[in-house]
Amino acid sequence: MAKLYFHYSTMNAGKSTVLLQAAHNYVERGMKPYLLTAKVDDRAGQARIASRIGIGEMADTFAPGEDLFAKLRTRFAEGPCACVFVDEAQFLETEQAWQLARAVDDLGVPVMCFGLRVDFRGQLFPGSATLLALADEMREVRTICHCGKKATMVVRKDADGQVLHDGAQVMIGGNESYISLCRRHWREAVGDRAPDAP
Repeated sequence: MAKLYFHYSTMNAGKSTVLLQAAHNYVERGMKPYLLTAKVDDRAGQARIASRIGIGEMADTFAPGEDLFAKLRTRFAEGPCACVFVDEAQFLETEQAWQLARAVDDLGVPVMCFGLRVDFRGQLFPGSATLLALADEMREVRTICHCGKKATMVVRKDADGQVLHDGAQVMIGGNESYISLCRRHWREAVGDRAPDAP
């Protein structure tokens, strides 16, 4: 039975690595996966999903306003597809997340989405919020804060390493721009912690 999956985490948790490994498992068994990533994120090159550990694959892209149900239906008309993998799922629009859910229900294909849960302000991305509401299964991909606790938040830094409190929700970047932290250290970094707190 096809399901909609949402694998979520903070930056640098290995979401793309998990996606690429899962897609490779399908290929090893003679099945064809369909890989999608956000057009806006070209850090690894246009139309490419890549991991920090050096593995990568070419992928199709999605853009704002694009009908993903129609895109998947067109792809399936071209030949078999065992599973759809969506990287950078936080960049999905609300309607696009619903379109992926419809693909699961109406086209009978499993869809595995991988993305950030919250932005640098601690706010849900619209695509992530919708996936949290619609997903049949959710899985957290874990990473750690510098203190060793589970990281659940992320801060954005400017070129001088100062933590930013405001700005556009979407800014493409990697280790030079973002740090994953536990909630306690995120609060400390954004100035939301009493000075006498232990």
